[in-house]
Amino acid sequence: MQLDGAQLLQRLKPLFLENFEKFGELGAAVSVWQNGKPIVELYGGFRDVHREKPWTADTLVLVWSATKGIASACVLHALQEHKIDINQRVAEFWPEFAEAGKDKVTLAQLLSHQAGLCALDRPVDVLDYDAVIRALEAQKPLWAPGTAHGYHARTFGFLLDEVVRRIAGKTLSDYWQENLARPLNLDFWIGLPKTKNSRVATMYAAKSGKFATANPSCGGPPEPKNRQSGSDFYDDLVTPGTLARKTFTSPYGLHVISKMNDPAIRAHPIVSFGGIGSASALAKFYSMLANGGKFDGQTFFSENAIAWMTTTVTDGVDRVFQIPTAFSAGFMKDSRNATRRIFGPSAISFGHPGAGGSHAFADPQNKIAFAYVMNQMEQSLLPTEKSLHLVDAIGGQTEVRPNIGEL
Repeated sequence: MQLDGAQLLQRLKPLFLENFEKFGELGAAVSVWQNGKPIVELYGGFRDVHREKPWTADTLVLVWSATKGIASACVLHALQEHKIDINQRVAEFWPEFAEAGKDKVTLAQLLSHQAGLCALDRPVDVLDYDAVIRALEAQKPLWAPGTAHGYHARTFGFLLDEVVRRIAGKTLSDYWQENLARPLNLDFWIGLPKTKNSRVATMYAAKSGKFATANPSCGGPPEPKNRQSGSDFYDDLVTPGTLARKTFTSPYGLHVISKMNDPAIRAHPIVSFGGIGSASALAKFYSMLANGGKFDGQTFFSENAIAWMTTTVTDGVDRVFQIPTAFSAGFMKDSRNATRRIFGPSAISFGHPGAGGSHAFADPQNKIAFAYVMNQMEQSLLPTEKSLHLVDAIGGQTEVRPNIGEL
């Protein structure tokens, strides 16, 4: 499938406008790449609710859990560079991890949310990295690792960060900048430099509903319409003692979305949900992955590493979300039982959504990359109509011609 930039722009621009006119978008951007080049770049709206700061081509914004895709790529890159197989045990590189029956957990299980470590028994602050790591080391798996999967909303980033530190000797945030962000010239940070704050859009909570101001997941729950019939996830999320509640509130802290607009918080390298960047940067990164891990003559990922990203490791009813989800090594994929595809038509597509509407993925079959970012959240962790109707509209074009524009 070859995309024609002019024709695609004609299809996407009215839908993008509709996001503002019909779906209450405040500020947003969408970026579509194919064959390593941008073919549509759209942005519009405002960075602030007072509508005084227009969203521009270089606007940055918090992408919440879309950060997890970036983090997973860092882990896979570190494994590749150190010639470590994904089926090796985590405890081989992180000996303390073996405590409480975790000695046989593999890197593949950890990356695919199968380790049973989605919630912590020990109360620790999300900004206290060392305390969270000690709690993870002491934590007994909540199910037998490898027998099921459940979304690790907050703990995932800490697990990946520590794996990179043990293997590469540096934080995941530093690893990202040194090995991927700077070489690819990507406007994306996990831990934002102070000098970039003037370009960041203010993030706003969903306007109504139970989760309008509170943010137990730093991600928010999928709306009832996104859930499997009979699922109790939405109710469980506000019920003390449930797996969903524990998962989305441990480690604790930063439960109010406005806290994430504090420059001091933005500066923290919160790997699970703290990434800040542009739609273009996200799409460019996924474009590299969609083109076999290569960009501008440079190889970043091997064929084997790309296979880790495209191959489904686990697929079934998620113990946390209580709906069918699927994961490769760190990336989300469409479940075979999904009610709606969120990563386009290809079965090998992979990516990761973020809270409230942000979305990014790679389609290696068609060499397409897509990213959508925004600052007015909806009550959903999974992609919403704002990005999905854009994803659905991509296709059926011929001959690539770039189109870059502002509303």
